[in-house]
Amino acid sequence: MENKKIITVFGATGSQGGGLARAILADKSSEFAVRIVTRDSNSEKSKAFSQLGAEIVEADIDDIQSIKKAITGAYGVYFVTFFWEHFSVDKELQEVNNFIEAARESHLQHIIWSTLEDTRNWMKLDDDRMPTLHGKYKVPHFDGKGEADHYFREAGLPTTFLRTSFYWDNLIHFGMGPQKGEDGNYYIAFPMDDKKLPAIAAEDIGKCAYGIFKKGKELIGKTVGIAGEKLNGDEMAEKLSKALDKKVLFNRVTPEAYRNFGFPGADDLGNMFQFKRDFNDDFNNARNEVFAKELNPELQNFDMWLSVNASKIPIE
Repeated sequence: MENKKIITVFGATGSQGGGLARAILADKSSEFAVRIVTRDSNSEKSKAFSQLGAEIVEADIDDIQSIKKAITGAYGVYFVTFFWEHFSVDKELQEVNNFIEAARESHLQHIIWSTLEDTRNWMKLDDDRMPTLHGKYKVPHFDGKGEADHYFREAGLPTTFLRTSFYWDNLIHFGMGPQKGEDGNYYIAFPMDDKKLPAIAAEDIGKCAYGIFKKGKELIGKTVGIAGEKLNGDEMAEKLSKALDKKVLFNRVTPEAYRNFGFPGADDLGNMFQFKRDFNDDFNNARNEVFAKELNPELQNFDMWLSVNASKIPIE
């Protein structure tokens, strides 16, 4: 590793961690080296990172000892959890506690924790504008991460809190792309009314994280919110129409309708969009495209992302 500072990357086979790992590996003059954490060092993604020059270490985030091994000797670490793998906030919080327990005894100088807002700070559980889910959350995949923020602070760990945004990649992989209506037009649907949705290319999250590591100690203890561009549904539909060469319209469904779409997590996502709509100023003000561009000069806006990815969006 030629005396470079090691960044241990959890979630490297996913969008965020993978973006960070590739950003470091692509920078031949980087002061950092990459250590990829994987459950399976023989997987295709693991082998691909190895060929790019990354160190590969096997670990399981349910096993504190293996986490300790993965961060031993590292300068920094990128911690991320994936709620959608198990749909359990309790499991996600346990994973975070495992990270922290392992990190306490390490000599890490910089941690980035990929987090989101705890929406219960805006909307109490007895607020009936939005249903309470799992008995104690409004937006489970947000609230658990936001709740975990104070664990890092209480442990006194040198942490930057990275607040991410909606992935445009969801239009490809998560079934949120344009759907054909009976009138022959295509529709995107989410309950945001005319409010702006901050969003980003998934790979740019990792590139912004690299920018945070490069800034060093000045962002420790800070919360950094990133976005590539903030657009409302009509603006997104217009840009999609141009890129796909098909008429795409924005369907302003209600949060109630979205929650009842019937796919796994629809209630969680319906609440998420309602939170972003109802507290739009707070949510947008917490995400700064200008600073994101400073962290990542290659930051894409929606048109730039579409120019590369429009052909991957599944259209019936």
